[in-house]
Amino acid sequence: MIRLGLCCIFHSQPISFRRATAKYLLAKARKERLRSLAEICRHNALALEQALHYCQAHGIGAFRINSQILPLKTHPQAGYDMKDLPGGEAIVAIFRRCGAFGRRHGIRMTFHPDQFIVLNSPDPQVVERSVADLRYHAEVAQWVHADVINLHAGGVYGDKQSALARLRANIDRLPASVRRRLTLENDDRSYTPSDLLPVCRATGIPLVYDVHHHRCLPDGLSVQHITATALATWQREPLFHVSSPLNGWTGGDCRPHHDYIDPGDFPREWRKLSLTVEVEAKAKELAVQRLAAALFNDR
Repeated sequence: MIRLGLCCIFHSQPISFRRATAKYLLAKARKERLRSLAEICRHNALALEQALHYCQAHGIGAFRINSQILPLKTHPQAGYDMKDLPGGEAIVAIFRRCGAFGRRHGIRMTFHPDQFIVLNSPDPQVVERSVADLRYHAEVAQWVHADVINLHAGGVYGDKQSALARLRANIDRLPASVRRRLTLENDDRSYTPSDLLPVCRATGIPLVYDVHHHRCLPDGLSVQHITATALATWQREPLFHVSSPLNGWTGGDCRPHHDYIDPGDFPREWRKLSLTVEVEAKAKELAVQRLAAALFNDR
């Protein structure tokens, strides 16, 4: 069974998530700031509940949760604990309700933290901040039963092997709540599947295979080979990514994503597998539904 996933936001549905800047919040007195944060967090928890109901009603089997679902949670000045927020326990209860709904209806939830989360940085402070943010993701993941916190490997810093060694060492130091959900994804500029697979095997961290990134940054290995090798890193339902290039495969830079998925870009090797495939396309829920029609209506 293929479970198609919607990533973070909607294109046409009136379901939206709110954010806030540190500058805006820090201009307020602490009590007012916490009240504002509580309002935003409650809105986002309810928006997640709406999103899951939409997914259930339209046959969408997975939803990627925006990393700023609790805005600025670990910010050094504006950060907060849920117990600090007015009505914080009630907000957590909404997230737990989302988790129960997802489990009841078979909707998988995942996270893909922002790019400033870098575990292989040579700067210990960057790594420390990254781990703090991953702890926050794991906290929300526990409430909603999300089983994936997906990361790119990070930078190369002039020495790929040293960067990979730091990545492996820092993964080994992660708290269990993060590590049991952590996955690594190949990217389109620095790290191919064959770069990351040794780290995945050594650490027991699964590989999220992004076939678009692999096509943009090839490593000489076939989609069929990497599919099989990536599947072997998973001890639960695998998660892969698909997207199509905005300018086509011969129109210059293949990295930017199209509004929709060309069904020809969905690997035939995946069609009979049981896995989650997150659809990375600008038309969001419209793209998921169009791809589902193309894949499943011809069966």
